Amino acid sequence: MEQQTQPQEMKRELGLLDGTMLVVGSMIGSGIFIVSADIMRNVGSAGWLIAVWLITGFMTLTAAVSYGELSGMFPKAGGQYIYLKEAYNELIAFLYGWSFFAVIQTGTIAAVGVAFSKFAAYIFPALSEDLVLFQIGSLKISHAQGVSLIIIILLTFINTRGVKSGKLIQNTFTLTKILSLFGLIIFGLIAIKGDIWNANWTNAWHMHAINKDGSAGTLDYTIGAALGAIAAAMVGSIFSSDAWNNVTFIAGEMNNPKRNIGLSLFFGTLIVTLIYVMANVVYIGVLPIHDIVGAAKDRVAVAASQQIFGSAGTIIIAVMIMISTFGCNNGLIMSGARVYYTMAKDGLFFKRTGTLNKFSVPEFGLWIQCVVACVLCLSGSYGNLLDMISLVVVIFYVLTIAGIYILRKKMPNAERPYKAFGYPVLPAIYILMGIAFCVVLLMYKPEYSWGGLIIVLLGIPIYFLAKRFIKDEEIITA
Repeated sequence: MEQQTQPQEMKRELGLLDGTMLVVGSMIGSGIFIVSADIMRNVGSAGWLIAVWLITGFMTLTAAVSYGELSGMFPKAGGQYIYLKEAYNELIAFLYGWSFFAVIQTGTIAAVGVAFSKFAAYIFPALSEDLVLFQIGSLKISHAQGVSLIIIILLTFINTRGVKSGKLIQNTFTLTKILSLFGLIIFGLIAIKGDIWNANWTNAWHMHAINKDGSAGTLDYTIGAALGAIAAAMVGSIFSSDAWNNVTFIAGEMNNPKRNIGLSLFFGTLIVTLIYVMANVVYIGVLPIHDIVGAAKDRVAVAASQQIFGSAGTIIIAVMIMISTFGCNNGLIMSGARVYYTMAKDGLFFKRTGTLNKFSVPEFGLWIQCVVACVLCLSGSYGNLLDMISLVVVIFYVLTIAGIYILRKKMPNAERPYKAFGYPVLPAIYILMGIAFCVVLLMYKPEYSWGGLIIVLLGIPIYFLAKRFIKDEEIITA
């Protein structure tokens, strides 16, 4: 009887459309439907609301086209982890991978899963987060959390069946999501109310704080406080625009990755940036500022949709967010495990994570990611964790883009199918903007930042313990 061997390589079954759909699908979750309320509370005016989204969009597009050069140089599974290792060293790469596993990817999966169930409760009230499914001591599990667990486990199982299964869900839900959002934008532009639009654009550049009840907060910011307000506002827009780099993690399964990863990054981030800016134009056109600020549970899109579609608006948005978050979580789950797979190949993660199942996917990595995401989901702590990671995410983006300059010196003759657009100016602008964002956030909004840094720094002793364990294992084997 012939012995079956495990696959040694991933199957290249994804093309340019699949990559673009992964970028769009991973980026658009529930954020665009919610975070504009908090942004408006920080900046207080229509002009600055749009400016925050434009600044975030510019940073995202600049980072994406810069990553095109790196993806062409290193078309391997693991993406950003590989780029950091090649530009710097194994420790920096591990700190990224550790943060990615501990909270960046798993916390986002948990948050998106809960968002799905919260909006499902609009259609099926029995799924409400206010209803307790069961209780163990002081730990209460709501119906919404139960649904979230089912969604995360279901999508993990589907993705263990091979990349084609995940690809089918990703493309179907992302295309539906894009068409739905463009539909909302078109109908929203038609429904714009002249009096609301004009009122919102009066004093459009007067930055000030607004309380949730609509009362004025800080009326006149100092320059430092204004920068702090912009940085705090961008926490929401950066969270909503993150995960665009997920396509780099699946380079091992892309056809012609040297070409298609870079193009997927550009097309995907451009589509999402346009959608995000236009959605906020619609919000400003149909809702007075105090209604954006005071939207129930920050659900600005629900309030806007009720103005556009009437009483059916709530159900329309609920269905859109369910589609959006389901597809988003599929992309996050599918791509995340490829990072752990590559780390395991370097001896920096559970050894079993570096093996592929009979469908040529890292099944063990998918399941341990599932376990951590489910724990975060049950703990309810993912919201606080995600507030902390905006700083961490931007730090690693800055380091990765700075790596382009380092690798131009270290590997001047390496093949570069793409070169970073606007090099050296645009990548430098991103680096300066990213550093400014991080410094301002640390100075003026420490609650958004120090916790994230602590999570990253915890990875240092874990790295050396992992290296010691590998060394001891080699000695025993020898």
